Amino acid sequence: MEIWYGLDNAPEDLGDTVVTIGVFDGIHLGHKRLIAAAVSDARARGVKSLLMTFDPNPVALFAPDKVPPALSTVSRRAELAEAEGIDAMLVVPFDKNFSSIPPEDFVRTVIRDKLSAQAVFVGQNFTYGQKAAGTAETMPEHGRKCGVDVTIVDLLDVTAADSTERVSSTRIRGLLADGAVSAAASCLGYFYRVDGDVIPGQGRGGAQLGFPTANIDFAEGLAVPADGVYAAWFTAQPTAARPEPDPKGDIEFGVRYPAAVSVGTNVTFGDTDRTVEAYVIDRHADLYGAAGQVEFVDRIRGMEKFDSVEELIDRMNQDVVDTEAILAKTD
Repeated sequence: MEIWYGLDNAPEDLGDTVVTIGVFDGIHLGHKRLIAAAVSDARARGVKSLLMTFDPNPVALFAPDKVPPALSTVSRRAELAEAEGIDAMLVVPFDKNFSSIPPEDFVRTVIRDKLSAQAVFVGQNFTYGQKAAGTAETMPEHGRKCGVDVTIVDLLDVTAADSTERVSSTRIRGLLADGAVSAAASCLGYFYRVDGDVIPGQGRGGAQLGFPTANIDFAEGLAVPADGVYAAWFTAQPTAARPEPDPKGDIEFGVRYPAAVSVGTNVTFGDTDRTVEAYVIDRHADLYGAAGQVEFVDRIRGMEKFDSVEELIDRMNQDVVDTEAILAKTD
């Protein structure tokens, strides 16, 4: 999939497209419905499907103190978009100049002229142009004037955590904040994933506790589930710094392994830094410098303070048993 950063970097010879527009944070089931409609239409027309997204989140311009945690980095968003069949992605910096384009001009100069769109697909809650004056109600008329077909895609209700509600990135952030990662997966259509390079931790996991962990250096501002212990899948991936797996270990790159994952501060030892640490069950390897991917399947328990290291080790052994039982029921 091709990716361009900034409107000026979209190629002049782009050719005709079908465009879908939004923040697409996390690319949840509602986003997937929208993307699928755009991709299907692009294929029927024999043109490229193009996803236009924004970085940073538009909220950062108008209320920088209220920017929500991100469900996906731009690179993760691209990975998810490509999996849905998108041919190209345009990442637009949402700044004052971009936000001040009048709504009809946005459709004419950006969607039609710059992106050569034959058609555009947006959700019912989409807004665009100066002061967000353009809406899903005004876009069909603006599109008609500019010769662009407009399709408004209905929002989606999803049942998760015993509640049927509109699926949204906001709802998913709330579920993650509650530790309800299984419910979040029901809204996303996949297990929520935290990525980052594997970096040194406190060093006590293997030496003191007998549970060596991969400490994930996740991106600042990324949504991380509530503190606690989770059943998860762990995958190591190569990086420029670490192109090959540890030849003395038994963790291969690109292979999913069951893992018990601790999120938060280790209160038993008085730690204050919030971490994501994955114990890859019954596997051993030097992973420093590799990329780690943690897919959260279900929460086992909250973070607890233990009176002794022995009590902590007993509980960790049980966490491993619980993790294996949970993952045995998933793929």
